[in-house]
Amino acid sequence: MDALPIALFFLLVLVLFARRVSLPPIPLYIIAGLFIGESGLRLIQGNSISNYFGHLGLIFLLFYAGLELKPDHFLRQGSGIVTSGLIDLNVNLFLGFFAALGLGFSPFESFVIGSAFFDTSSAVAFATLIENRRLLSSESETIIWLMMLEDLIMVFLIFMVSAELGNPLLLIAKIFTVSVLLVLVVILLRKPLTVALQREDEVPVIFTFAAVVSASALAIALQIPEAVPLIALGSSLSHTVPSILQRTVAPFRDVFLAILFFFFGVTIHLTQGISLVAVVAICILAIGSKLIAGVLIGRILHHSTRSGWEIGNYTIARGEFAVVLAAVYGSAPVSTMVAIMVIVTSIVGCLSPRYLGRMGMFFPFLR
Repeated sequence: MDALPIALFFLLVLVLFARRVSLPPIPLYIIAGLFIGESGLRLIQGNSISNYFGHLGLIFLLFYAGLELKPDHFLRQGSGIVTSGLIDLNVNLFLGFFAALGLGFSPFESFVIGSAFFDTSSAVAFATLIENRRLLSSESETIIWLMMLEDLIMVFLIFMVSAELGNPLLLIAKIFTVSVLLVLVVILLRKPLTVALQREDEVPVIFTFAAVVSASALAIALQIPEAVPLIALGSSLSHTVPSILQRTVAPFRDVFLAILFFFFGVTIHLTQGISLVAVVAICILAIGSKLIAGVLIGRILHHSTRSGWEIGNYTIARGEFAVVLAAVYGSAPVSTMVAIMVIVTSIVGCLSPRYLGRMGMFFPFLR
């Protein structure tokens, strides 16, 4: 039997259960995928179809985040956001690097692990913001901009891992050019686009789907990260009729994103080669490093420890790209370490923001 129908059945059961007990469903998707996938019962495997649907979940989520983004806010806080990105990089990359060195990994392996420490999961961060109805907060804007900055910085980190990926300056130039062109096209066609999106037939749905998929395809064809052009497209279209676009995108985002998380768990294959102590140490430090960076960012950008704690909690989850980076450039122990770290931080990153308000009971500085 095909994997996708089985996955959809599990997703329906899981989301009903999650809503019943008032839990965020994302960790349940990942755990269920682990249980029946490569690391568990091996009932199903990921394939090209599931990979494509999961990819659609990510790109629609990035586009939706762009709809909520206000570029004029970045212009007012640009230097602060760049400073925050550098704090995020230095705290996480160096803590991950030196922790891996202390656990006996080579300098190259430690750099791969440190890069994985830095790579926040945009999918988990944005989905958790939506789940907790925090997408309109000032902290969420900082988080979204941090995700974009991380993509740009990751270009340099990838280049340092493998010189075969070309010139990072050329990649950044292509990212900038594509993003600007998308924004200009929307500005020039704003009036006809607004009219088209206000129609009562299938035109708004088909336009939105085609625009998002086309922007993603263009990024892939040019070999650039998809996050920046997709968020730029969403941000520029937010000046047309954002409420209609949000209502149109939401079903695509929810269904495909659930598939993404489920098959992320399915395809992870945990191997032997590292100690339990090392795994626990790395996972704890990975959670702590984002909290430390978040507090520093909150103090600088929002002048609030409470805001920084929120930013840190929403950026705990590490990205799926971290697993890819470790699988391609790391040894088997590195791949296993990073995969477990991504799983643990994804689950913690989904749950911790939900109970963020209660932490003030135990930590006076967060009140």
